[in-house]
Amino acid sequence: MHSAYKRVLLKVSGEALMGDREYGLDTATLGAIAADVGAVVALGVQVSLVIGGGNIFRGVQAASKGMDRAQADYVGMLATVMNALSMQSALEKIGVETRVQSAIPMASVCEPYIRRRAERHMEKGRVVIFAAGTGNPFFTTDTAAALRATEMGCDVLLKGTQVDGVYSADPRRDPNATRYERLTYLEVLSRDLAVMDAAAISVARENGLPIIVFNIHAPGAFAQVMRGEGLFTTIIEADG
Repeated sequence: MHSAYKRVLLKVSGEALMGDREYGLDTATLGAIAADVGAVVALGVQVSLVIGGGNIFRGVQAASKGMDRAQADYVGMLATVMNALSMQSALEKIGVETRVQSAIPMASVCEPYIRRRAERHMEKGRVVIFAAGTGNPFFTTDTAAALRATEMGCDVLLKGTQVDGVYSADPRRDPNATRYERLTYLEVLSRDLAVMDAAAISVARENGLPIIVFNIHAPGAFAQVMRGEGLFTTIIEADG
């Protein structure tokens, strides 16, 4: 069965790679997410990824403890490169051609971010992992994901989280939390729903980029969402 989408960007948090660990990478979790990505590539979808760095280093937390915010954010960006290279290895292990492009050039380990080159890779069926955020401090990897998805002309930005969509509160803490099937960008902002930061939502809204939120840990969920199946929340402009 084919996907309704031709080109997509999947944003995965660094924490999603930890599995049951308190820190770092869980090899089995990394392999499971790679297998999910491989299944979507097999559907004929052009896939790109942005991975956070929170499993290794959180810039905002470090800044709150007295570290210079810009410096802390740069360290966080380097953490995303470590995750990107790890994901590249997991994908190539299952035969999925992958390229890492970093917004902070480091020619020894990966390509620099070049938009046209990234597009060519995707057209050839390679997965492109965008690392080091936007290359600027004070911007989250969510914002980097919205920016790269827009630059690549993606049909949709997917956010793989720990739960199967957007809820009114954390369903793991509040049993009465309501799950939303569909939201507008403005509803996400006005209700202060912790999906993505305001800058990321704004980039998506200004460029008409739909956002789909789903549970990255449910086996096969990425491919299911690509076929319009399973549980997820869609964030899109209000019908006009």
